Amino acid sequence: MAKDKTEKTNVMRILDQKKVPYQSYSYADTEAISGVEVASVLGQDQAAVFKTLVTTGRTGEHYVFMIPVAEELDLKKAAAAAGEKSIEMLKSKELLPLTGYVHGGCSPIGMKKPFVTVVHASAETLPQIIVSAGKIGYQVELAPSDLAKVIRYTFADVTIE
Repeated sequence: MAKDKTEKTNVMRILDQKKVPYQSYSYADTEAISGVEVASVLGQDQAAVFKTLVTTGRTGEHYVFMIPVAEELDLKKAAAAAGEKSIEMLKSKELLPLTGYVHGGCSPIGMKKPFVTVVHASAETLPQIIVSAGKIGYQVELAPSDLAKVIRYTFADVTIE
């Protein structure tokens, strides 16, 4: 897919405002639903395409985890990374009011408020990662070091082996 010049998402506007270089992609004209399908449609390595997952800890705090699309979040590792006794996935109906994003279009950039964010450790070795641009059908590619210019995060191994 070529760079999409037709529609800017709020995520792209934030990146522009902070002068963060990125490449945008659109898959809106495809039937891709899962992250693995999105990676395939974009012709990208599944290991470089990250999904954004929002969780709730036992304390009631919310946490964001970014993991490769083909991976599954390990809730025990996630809880340890967040300093919680346990963590569970946020209910889908709670996502929009909490983050401002819908399921399938949730980006770590531009949420209604900043949350503790953990990026899977594999991103440390990648020159670029691809994340949701905040709207279903749109993705942005940027360096993990550039992502750090717009959100605060730590790296940890939080997926099921």
